[in-house]
Amino acid sequence: MSSARRSWTDGSLTVRSFLKPHRAAWAVFHPAWIPQALDPTVERLKRGRVVAGAIAAVGVYTFVEGGFAFEEMLENTAIASAVLFFLTPLTVGVMLLVWRRTGTVRQLRTPLLDSLKLLLLFVACVFATVGIFQSSEMVGLVPRMLLTLAGLWMAFFVMAGAVRLSGNFFGSAAVHRCLPPLLATVTTWLMAVPDLVTGDLHGLSLTMGVVFILGAPVTVSGIALLEMRRLKRRYGILLGAHPATLPPAPAGLPPQVPPPVPPQANPYGRPPYGQPYGSPYAPGPGRPFPQGNPYGGHRARNGQNPYGG
Repeated sequence: MSSARRSWTDGSLTVRSFLKPHRAAWAVFHPAWIPQALDPTVERLKRGRVVAGAIAAVGVYTFVEGGFAFEEMLENTAIASAVLFFLTPLTVGVMLLVWRRTGTVRQLRTPLLDSLKLLLLFVACVFATVGIFQSSEMVGLVPRMLLTLAGLWMAFFVMAGAVRLSGNFFGSAAVHRCLPPLLATVTTWLMAVPDLVTGDLHGLSLTMGVVFILGAPVTVSGIALLEMRRLKRRYGILLGAHPATLPPAPAGLPPQVPPPVPPQANPYGRPPYGQPYGSPYAPGPGRPFPQGNPYGGHRARNGQNPYGG
């Protein structure tokens, strides 16, 4: 891990960013210390995992409930964030026990604390948003309008942050590259299993209920496995290996790219410029060029210089 720590936003968060909540969310919930994707394919797989999770969470919910209930969606988001607050550290703790065989936990202390701060920040924003909307119902007209505007800004801020965090999963990639797909898989399955166990199919038939409930975890798990497989085959990054034992890989540059070949000397000893075999009009050996004026060997027939010399 690098000892030189940059600022949280690295200058990307300005006053103008707060005019657009999604830009502020992208600056706050994707700090500068989170590593970039190793190559474009990993980045596309990560985006596909995010889109699949968002469609499964919002699209299926809207279809099952027969409409989009904004307040109920916020409450479900608060419940999900509370689950993440306990699930994420638990999953990371299990992986730390696995990694202790080849390394120490102290080596990962800094990225672990940074990831925990990001998790706490998101959970606090979610509960603050829910609290603002609930408080707006207890005050007069003018304060209600102000609180509603603030709540809408926070809602867009939280939703954009949730999309951003779905990719980096609270900056866990700074700990281990395989943690984001692992956490995404565990989270989607944990949210689907209770509905299957309790038989809560949201009023759908057994077949449709199983398809809608398992759609999210199956899709996200498939993309996550492809992501981890590429990390393993192309960069040698294994989920069970301690991050300190993994081979370093430059961000954005595949290791298979060959290094540039330095310029080599001419193997035949020829000069780099000009004719490789000398002048094509040069005389042979032992026959030097004639000396003197090549046009002064003849005179005009009348013995006079034709040019008046």
